[in-house]
Amino acid sequence: VNDPDIILADEPTGNLDTKTGDDIMKLLQALHTQGKTIILVTHNQALTKLAHRVVKLRDGRIVGG
Repeated sequence: VNDPDIILADEPTGNLDTKTGDDIMKLLQALHTQGKTIILVTHNQALTKLAHRVVKLRDGRIVGG
């Protein structure tokens, strides 16, 4: 609980202002550089540019990635 290897982030910037959203993404990137796996779910296409891998889903099925 205190030091997970995998972090699940469902729309972590969804209802935040731009600066706070950027801060959250920097935090997640820092955790990734420490060896954490980040699984992030988002509708924000701009955030996918920060990802090492993108898997696209449509109607519960993988359609890309």
